[in-house]
Amino acid sequence: MLLPNKLYSYERSSLALMPKILRLIEHQPMQVAELYRAMQQHMDDGTDFMSAMDCLYALQAVDINDEGEVFICLSR
Repeated sequence: MLLPNKLYSYERSSLALMPKILRLIEHQPMQVAELYRAMQQHMDDGTDFMSAMDCLYALQAVDINDEGEVFICLSR
């Protein structure tokens, strides 16, 4: 996971991807591949996506159902 520091700005960190992912799935779940394609323009490579998804899952902010759809777990 890339955290902001002297070498990486916030915009290039994994933290910057997390709110973008949450906004995409805010109203309806998305397939993992579809979510990845939607996020590609914001990332340098696929490991950035995996790092952000790992963090969101560890925070119990997202989950994946049996159909492979990522959905938001945060309550309002």
